[in-house]
Amino acid sequence: MTAVLPVSRATESAVGERVARPRRYLMCPPEHFAVSYAINPWMDVTLGVDRTLAMRQWETLRATYLALGHEVELITPQPGLPDMVFAANGGLVVEGRALGARFTHAERRPEGPAYLAWLTGAGLKDVAEPVHVNEGEGDFLVVGDLVLAGTGFRTDPGAHHEVQELFGIPVLSLQLVDPRFYHLDTALAVLDDTDVAYYPEAFSPGSLAVLQRLFPEAVLANEQDATVLGLNAVSDGLNVVLPSAATDLADQLRARGYNPVGVDLSELLKAGGSVKCATMEIRA
Repeated sequence: MTAVLPVSRATESAVGERVARPRRYLMCPPEHFAVSYAINPWMDVTLGVDRTLAMRQWETLRATYLALGHEVELITPQPGLPDMVFAANGGLVVEGRALGARFTHAERRPEGPAYLAWLTGAGLKDVAEPVHVNEGEGDFLVVGDLVLAGTGFRTDPGAHHEVQELFGIPVLSLQLVDPRFYHLDTALAVLDDTDVAYYPEAFSPGSLAVLQRLFPEAVLANEQDATVLGLNAVSDGLNVVLPSAATDLADQLRARGYNPVGVDLSELLKAGGSVKCATMEIRA
């Protein structure tokens, strides 16, 4: 897919009724990125990664956000934490309050304190250390006044209750069943406050029925686009930044009045991550 140029604020009104809203994002440069262990089906320690290419692709993503008018803050990467680039997993921030992360796998557990320290110094109203295992925005996606919460591979269901009690907003649990889509943000993308896109086969029958009931007009991704992590996307309400290989999904989004912006994060894909994985939203 050819990358689509960002739509400027001056031309927003010409693109249907979609309106982009400026966002504040946290990202982590992939200075120490590697696939040195395997904790999901995407990771193959025999393949190796090109860290220089990974950094260049990541910089393109950061530049894309800046060109779209968003604020991007950086956390300092730490040696020995190759997956720290996946900032989305570091916590959840809603209305200026934050819940830190507690990782499932030992290899990633030190990321929790690192992200908690950043959140503590970010000028937020309140920052809570988690009780239950949760992997931040990997499994918690905010859709308007609702949080969709994934479980099945990483986040403990107890964390769903923890989020509801901390933030005082409804939390809806969704069961993931395909290990390729181990986090909710690999199987579902939030497009605006009422609209999502998802891959149906990633969910249990009951969870799929809930999604169909809540979002009857949702964009449905095919397996080809899902398996390039096309749903690991970031939307500002108009511009949807997604992997450039997800061509059919981009066409569907364009038909709905969104502006798909394709980026290539092929190196991060080797670790099972893409656009959303690399991006935490700081909702002040």
